[in-house]
Amino acid sequence: MRAPVADEERTPVTDIETVALPGGAVLLQDARGLGRRTVDLEPFEIAATPVTEAQLADLIGLPATSSTRPAAAVSWLRAIRACNAASEWEGLDPAYRVDGEEVAWDVDADGYRLPTEAEWEYACRAGSTGPRYGALADVAWSRGDGVLGPQPVGRKRPNAFGLADVLGNVWEWCWDPFDPALDDRARVLRGGGFADEPANVRSSARRGLPMRLQLDDVGFRFARGALDEAEAVQGWSAAADRERAATG
Repeated sequence: MRAPVADEERTPVTDIETVALPGGAVLLQDARGLGRRTVDLEPFEIAATPVTEAQLADLIGLPATSSTRPAAAVSWLRAIRACNAASEWEGLDPAYRVDGEEVAWDVDADGYRLPTEAEWEYACRAGSTGPRYGALADVAWSRGDGVLGPQPVGRKRPNAFGLADVLGNVWEWCWDPFDPALDDRARVLRGGGFADEPANVRSSARRGLPMRLQLDDVGFRFARGALDEAEAVQGWSAAADRERAATG
């Protein structure tokens, strides 16, 4: 399963490092800026860094050139596949059932998954209320750094939860559709990337892209946490998505 990488930093993937976050509340604004809502979250786990090239190579056999740079040019569907592969690697129940482009989330599974948008923003803010959890140059790779691609993870200051590169470096996929009323195939991206201006590298920045699209500033990080079956789960609701898609 493992693909060779070119640099001397290469080390085998062992455990995926996650941070256990307590439950809490986060304030979100909807896809078209039509309103705000507060989401109460159950405790969950989220990876300390984005998934690296080497981790993705180990999980799904893609070539890698670095063991420390975040994996980029990863589609949402490939990220879903990697989540299930990581679960199988560790003997956990896969979170997703996949049939082509149809993906269903088994919320009571204990395997790896993408964070919901509410989980992502809660994890990113780590109790902060401003646009960022620190000065831009200290916490995020952005256009101001003049870099030409993703940078090794963990070289900027982490937030109060101990999460690195949540802002900047690469945009990160979330589970949620961006706006089902406009396009039920577009999924949410959060956090900004290495080529973005400061306005796009902040805790509330969001965009949506088709689930098959691959861009050189888009990656993801793992989350975990089995949840009870419910109408709304960690800020996401399948029923609400269907209603928004139907009403437009």
